[in-house]
Amino acid sequence: MPKKQLHYHLIGIAGTAMASLAGLLKAAGHKVTGSDENVYPPMSTNLERMGITYAQGYKPENLTPAPDIVIVGNVISRGNPELEEVLIRKLRYTSAAATIKEEFIWGRHSLAVAGTHGKTTTTSLLAWLLESAGLNPSFLIGGVAENFGTSYRLTGSRFFVIEADEYDTAYFDKGPKMWHYLPDTAIVNNIEYDHADIYRDEEAYKFAFARFINLVPKNGVVIAGWDSPIVRELAPKSPAPVQSFAYGDDSIAPKDMKDHWHARDVEFSESGTRFRAFKSSEEWGRVETPLAGAFNVRNALAVIAAAESVKADRDGVRQGFKTFASVKRRMEVRGEVSGVTVIDDFAHHPTAIRETIDAVRQKYKGRRIVAVYEPRSYTAQRREFQDDYARAFGAADEVIFASLYRPDRYTKETALDLGKLVRDLSTNGKTAKELKDADTIVRDLAPRARDRDVVLIMSNGGFGGIHQKLLDALGAR
Repeated sequence: MPKKQLHYHLIGIAGTAMASLAGLLKAAGHKVTGSDENVYPPMSTNLERMGITYAQGYKPENLTPAPDIVIVGNVISRGNPELEEVLIRKLRYTSAAATIKEEFIWGRHSLAVAGTHGKTTTTSLLAWLLESAGLNPSFLIGGVAENFGTSYRLTGSRFFVIEADEYDTAYFDKGPKMWHYLPDTAIVNNIEYDHADIYRDEEAYKFAFARFINLVPKNGVVIAGWDSPIVRELAPKSPAPVQSFAYGDDSIAPKDMKDHWHARDVEFSESGTRFRAFKSSEEWGRVETPLAGAFNVRNALAVIAAAESVKADRDGVRQGFKTFASVKRRMEVRGEVSGVTVIDDFAHHPTAIRETIDAVRQKYKGRRIVAVYEPRSYTAQRREFQDDYARAFGAADEVIFASLYRPDRYTKETALDLGKLVRDLSTNGKTAKELKDADTIVRDLAPRARDRDVVLIMSNGGFGGIHQKLLDALGAR
C-alpha cells in the first residue's frame, strides 16, 4: 500500500545532509519545503534543480500553511525563531536521522558504514559495487559519489546503503545519528576519539559505537576493522556474527574467528592499487582500483565482506572496483599546472592526515609532497592532538599551516599551538611555517612550487577557495 503524501518542512535545509534528505523525500513523493540562512550556489541551485521551495531566513511565517512534519537540523538550537514557533504551536517535529529510519530504512536491508575515518569513501564504494553487481541500491552518503553524481538515491531495491555518522542528531536528541539506522550489515572501520565538542572523553565516544554494534540483529553481520584496538575491544561483544578485516596478512587474525579478511601482494602506483583479497586462507580474488593508500585497501576489504554478506555477484564487484571514481574532496586531484599536482582532501584528524600523506607518498613515489593544512574543526583546533599532529605530518617534505579558523573559541591553554608545532617539525628537519590564510599561502607557495611537486591541501571546510587560487597562480607564472 503506497504511503500517504506528507508535507515535510526542513529547518536548516541547506546543510549537505539535510539537502540530501530533502531530495530523498521529494523522490518518495512528498511535498518538501524548507528554510535556511545565506543559501548560495551550489546548494541553492541543487535545491532548485530538485524542485524544492525554501525560504531565506528563519521566520514563523515559513510555517504557514502548517506542514505535517517539521525536520529540525542538528545545527538548529533553541532561540531560532522558526523553531520557537514550532514549539509554541505544538507542530509535530523530528530529526533528520529519525526521518531516514521511518521513511527509508524500515523494511529494507540496511548496510551502514561507521567509524572515525573513511566513512564517506567506504559508503560510496559499497554503493557503487552493489550497483555494478546489479543490486540497484538506494543510498545516502555524506559527500558526492562521483560515479552517481549525487549524494543520495531512492530505488525500489531492498538494499539501503548509508553513511552512519556518530555526530549528534538534534538539539533534543544528543545521541549519534547512527543509532537510528537499523544496521543489518554494519561496517565499523576504526574507532579513535574525535568530536571533542560533543563527546566528553574517549569512554563516551566508545559507548556510542558499542551501542551501534549492539543494534545488529543475529541474522546480520558486524564487519570489524581489526587494525583498530578499540574495534577489537568492542566487536566481540556483538550478539551478531563478526567478520574482521585488516591490511596485512592474517597474523593479527583473532584465533577464534574463521572469517578474517586481509590483503596480500599489495602494489601501489600512480594509476592505483592492486592486491589479492583473502577470507582467512581462501582467496576471494584480485582487486584493481584507482584508489590509493593502505587505508583504502582496508576500505576495500570491508566492502568486499559487506558485498559477500548480501551475495553480490563477484564479477560485478570486481568490475566496480576498476570503475570506481571516488568521492569529491577525498584525495581529489583538482588540477595539474606546470607539473604541480594539486590535491584536495577532507582530512582533519591526525590519523586521517597521517594516512592521507602516506597514501600520497605511496601513489606519487619519489615526488616532493607539500602538505597544506587548515585547522578548522572544533577538535582540530584543540590542544589534545598537539603531539599527534607533529607525528602526523612527519611524512611530508614541507608543511604549511593556516592560522586557527576560530581562535576566539579557545584559550591559550586549550588551543592548538601552531607555533610550537612549527618548531617541533623544524627541529626534526622538516620545513614548516604558519601563514595567515589561503591568499597568503598562495602568494608564498605559487612562485616557488616546482615541477613534480604534489600539493596536498587538507581542510574540512572551503579553505577560502585555495585550490583554484593556487592553480590560477601557478598558471599565471
